[in-house]
Amino acid sequence: MTSTKRELPPGVTTDDFYAYLPEHKYIFVRTRELWPSTSIDRALPRVKKMKASAWLDRNKPLHQMTWAPGHETLIENALIVGGGWIESEGTVCFNQYLPPALGTGDQWKASPWVNHIKKIYPSDHDHIFKFLAHRVQKPWEKINHALMLGGVPGIGKDALLAPVRHAVGPANFHDIAPGDVLADFNPFRKSVVLRISEARDLGDINRFAFYESTKTLAAAPPETLRINEKHIREYLVPNVCGVIITTNYKSDGIYLPADDRRHYVAWSPWTESPYQDDRNFFNRLFEWYETDDLAGYRHINTFLQRFDLSGFDAKSPPPKTQAFWDIVEASSSPQDAELRDAIDALGREKHLNVAAGEAVKAFTIDEIRAHANGHLLPFLNDPKNIRLIASRFEKLNYTPVRDMTTNTTGFWRVANRRQRIYGHSRLSERDRIDAAQKLKAYLDTKHTLSG
Repeated sequence: MTSTKRELPPGVTTDDFYAYLPEHKYIFVRTRELWPSTSIDRALPRVKKMKASAWLDRNKPLHQMTWAPGHETLIENALIVGGGWIESEGTVCFNQYLPPALGTGDQWKASPWVNHIKKIYPSDHDHIFKFLAHRVQKPWEKINHALMLGGVPGIGKDALLAPVRHAVGPANFHDIAPGDVLADFNPFRKSVVLRISEARDLGDINRFAFYESTKTLAAAPPETLRINEKHIREYLVPNVCGVIITTNYKSDGIYLPADDRRHYVAWSPWTESPYQDDRNFFNRLFEWYETDDLAGYRHINTFLQRFDLSGFDAKSPPPKTQAFWDIVEASSSPQDAELRDAIDALGREKHLNVAAGEAVKAFTIDEIRAHANGHLLPFLNDPKNIRLIASRFEKLNYTPVRDMTTNTTGFWRVANRRQRIYGHSRLSERDRIDAAQKLKAYLDTKHTLSG
C-alpha cells in the first residue's frame, strides 16, 4: 500500500524543521510536533541531491528536547539533567515552550475581572492576584506552593481562571482531574499553570495518596520533572509548574496535615452564588472577555503583567489561612489528637520541653500504649489496625527505623521482644538510627533492672 503524501501549509520548507537525533524524528517548529522521516521525505523536496531528512540530520541536528519558559527556542551549549542545567559545548536542546501571543490592553480597564475576584474572595484576593501575576511575569520561576480555590458551586471559579489561560498561553495551561496526577502519561507537567479540578472527585486514589503525589508538582525540589508522552521517549523539563486546585468541598475534599508548607487555601465565604439576582452576569463577563479582539483578556493580561510583586516571595511557605486550619482539622481523626497527646506525655516523662516544640526522637508502640487515653488504647491493640497505625504515625512525622544489623525484617530486639521503633522523620537517617539505638539500650537496661 502506498502512503499518502503528508500535506504542508503553504510556504513551509526545511527552515521549519529540526532533526531530533535521539529518536530520528523531526520537529515541526510551528506546532512542536514530531514527524517521522518518511513524512519529511514525502513532503519536502531534496536539498542538494540529498533527502530532506538526511540534510536535516547533517545541518540542523538537535541533541535533546525539553520545555523551558524563559529560554530561547534553541538552547545552545547546555543540556538538562536531573539536577538542572549543565554546560555542554556544541550541543543544541530544543525548547517546546510556546510563549503566549495575547496582546496588551489597558490595565485600568480590567475592573470587571478584578472586582469579581475581590467579591468572591474578599480576604484572599491579594494573594490570588500575586500568584497569578507571578505566573504571567515569571513563568520560568517555581512558586513553592499550590493555590487552592474553594467555595460552593456557581461562585465563578472557572470564570476567574479563564483569562489566566490566555495570559500564560493556552498551550501552557492544563486542566486535569485528581486521578490524572498518578497516570502513566503526564504531558500536563509542562504547565505554567496546572489546574487540578474538583479535589473531592479522587477516583481510585485516596486523599493521602493524592497529597503525596502532588508534592513534586507543588514545590521544588525536585528541580526537574520527567515527562512521559505516548510514542515519545521520556525527557526532562524544569519544575516550574504552578498548581491551582479547585474544590467545592472543605470537609471531605483534599487532605492537609498541620505542618504542610505547600498550600495556600483561599475559601469563599459565600454559601450560594453572589450573582443569584443577576442571572446574566457570567454571560456578560465572558462577552466582555472575548469581544473586540479579546479586549477583556488583553486588559487582564496587562493588569497581571504590571502587578507589583515586590512583596511576594515565591520560595517561602505561604500564610496559613483559617480555611487551611479548617481543612487540617477535618483531615484529622480522633486518634490523631490522642496519639499526639500520648507522644507529648512521653516527651514530658523524658523531661523534654514539649511546650517549646522539643520532640521525642524515637519511641516504641509499647511506650505510646503506656500513655494512651480515651479510644486510643483499643485502637493500638487491634491487630487489624497495624497498617493504619503506621500511617497515623507518618502523619505525625514519625517513620519506622529499620534495624539491619541482625535481621532483614527491620524489627529491633528490645527488652527481649521484637518491636518496631519509630523515629522523627525530620531527623537524618543516621540520626534516627542513633536515636533508635539509644532507645533500645535504655529500654534493655530498664527491663533488666525491673526483672
